[in-house]
Amino acid sequence: MDPSPAAAARRAAAICRHLDGLSTGAAAVAALQSSPCLSYAPPESTENPPAFSPIELRALLDGHHLRERDWLFGAMEESPLFCPRRVGGGGGGGKVFVSPDYNEGKEGQREATMRRIAYLTGRGVFRGWLTEPGPDAELRKLAMLDCLGVYDHSLAIKVGVHFFLWGSAIKFLGTKRHHDKWLVETENYVIKGCFAMTELGHGSNVRGIETIATYDSKSREFVINTPCESAQKYWIGGAANHATHTIVFAQLHINGRNEGVHAFVAQIRDQDESVLPNIHIADCGHKIGLNGVDNGRIWFQNVRVPRENLLNLVADVLPDGEYVSMIDNPDQRFAAFLSPLTLGRVNIAVNSVYISKVGLAIAVRYALSRRAFSITPDGPEMLLLDYPSHQRRLLPLLAKVCLMSSAGNFMKKMYVKRTPEASKAIHIYSSALKATLTWQNMTTLQECREACGGQGLKTENRVGIFKAEFDVQSTFEGDNNVLLQQVSKALYAEFIATQRKKKPFKGLGLEHLNGPCPIIPDSLTSGILRSSKFQMDLFCLRERNLLKQFTEDVSHHLAQGESREKALMLSYQIAEDLARAFTERTILQIFLEDEMNATAGSLKDVLGLLRSMYVMTCIDESASFLRYGYLSRDNVATVRKEVMTLCSNLRPHVLAIVSSFGIPDAFLSPLAFDWIEANALSSSSQ
Repeated sequence: MDPSPAAAARRAAAICRHLDGLSTGAAAVAALQSSPCLSYAPPESTENPPAFSPIELRALLDGHHLRERDWLFGAMEESPLFCPRRVGGGGGGGKVFVSPDYNEGKEGQREATMRRIAYLTGRGVFRGWLTEPGPDAELRKLAMLDCLGVYDHSLAIKVGVHFFLWGSAIKFLGTKRHHDKWLVETENYVIKGCFAMTELGHGSNVRGIETIATYDSKSREFVINTPCESAQKYWIGGAANHATHTIVFAQLHINGRNEGVHAFVAQIRDQDESVLPNIHIADCGHKIGLNGVDNGRIWFQNVRVPRENLLNLVADVLPDGEYVSMIDNPDQRFAAFLSPLTLGRVNIAVNSVYISKVGLAIAVRYALSRRAFSITPDGPEMLLLDYPSHQRRLLPLLAKVCLMSSAGNFMKKMYVKRTPEASKAIHIYSSALKATLTWQNMTTLQECREACGGQGLKTENRVGIFKAEFDVQSTFEGDNNVLLQQVSKALYAEFIATQRKKKPFKGLGLEHLNGPCPIIPDSLTSGILRSSKFQMDLFCLRERNLLKQFTEDVSHHLAQGESREKALMLSYQIAEDLARAFTERTILQIFLEDEMNATAGSLKDVLGLLRSMYVMTCIDESASFLRYGYLSRDNVATVRKEVMTLCSNLRPHVLAIVSSFGIPDAFLSPLAFDWIEANALSSSSQ
């Protein structure tokens, strides 16, 4: 800074000129007075009444068992185990919120999870989860798991490992002897199960796991061993503290021959929760999130289990050591052993949608009550959600989560009504949607966190902590990148098989390949862009073309002498584009069916806006439409403008949409309501 007298005089003169610009007298005093304090106005008091019934939209988005969901939400709100706390409003006012205490240490969070499970068991939440047959019973437990995940990821994962991995393995890979021995005790939490598949050296590549189970025909036992450090079972949820039993996936050796990966039941703790001899367990340690789950590592040293502990629905070992199987093909047999993972992927994908709903409900409600800046000198500050840029941040995410809700319901219903013939399709859909929905969840949470500003950093406002809690979804039950490659490989195999048989395509929504190639207009208008026919034509054109390109690219590498696996590997760039095209077309197609089944009127109109927003955003965010020439630069620019228009069209409906998510107020956060009162001095000690 220049310290000379001349410079000081210039600064003083500038300040005088600035002050001279103010009015004199009373007006000057008024100009210097502070603004009146801000006050909170609930969005319900400022927004127009909903143009459609949020209850109807909730029925479409939740899909099933709304009454059971609400009952379970209420059961959690009632118990002090779920950390209810009153926020704001001295003298007994304010609102009550529930969420885990993430400030507790690792051990504290783990024990809190177990206390909550014990409470839920006592309330009968898990009754029939493994013993009651039928699709409706399966859908009911999936609905309840959705609710547990809204409260706490650790609770959902701990319950999921016990019921949907350990329990499902017993139920669907075992036979009557296993069901009679373990299902009821599992349902009542007498037995606490875990699922020992992943190893330090092998995660996605289950076929390569190194744990060995050798059959001893003299004692009629399997002897399970961890032959090296890379074979230690790793990330096993429930193993570090609580599990009494585990499903062990190991290479089955009989008379020096490896029969491949099989599943065995082994007890790892006694009734006093002491680790049994020849088993070593260590903690995986503190994690960036999900610390309410006791992930552990397991080593086996000549652990003997009875021959009957082999889960033998798919294959069995007779007392004399003869290996028998109902499935001759080793690849198909291996796929059957991995079937429990399918339900895990379904649950993860659906749970990610519900967490996106929580994040969006909080961010949208905040944006409907928080104001910032004004566009006229003396005008009021604008609501955040009245800024077009803020709409562009949140409303496309709102549309995506609605369409992905429909996709999640489709996947759940397909799973509970599964047949052996549908297993391949379920694997493909669950892989595609698990990858896409979990990635989208992380994108949504990051945007919601930023849209909430500094308040989004507070743990009590949930959005920020969700980022760490749900980051793991991108890699467990299958790394997302690997899952998408599996989807493209499956589509390639389907394409080759159909060509070889010279039959039309059937299943996976690929029937559009049987018809003529769609034609996209050279010039796009708003009316064309919002047409469901145009939208499906464009997504089908992209999928058709990428499947053809992928096949040609693989064929090119095969012609150069590469193996099939190497050829597929070298074509990974097109493979990723193809998998995304398949998934986005699938999500659109599923939602279109729901939209068509809706009664004509205001709800159907809003569904059309959500659908169009989803499609326009997919186009705007993906380079593939330009990269492969499906749309011109001018048409892509038109799509970008249409996104802005759709934001404006959806703006009046956003409160009703987030209200339709069916998340009780207690499971949102203080930021979604009177955030001024929640931060008042009188509330600071509560």
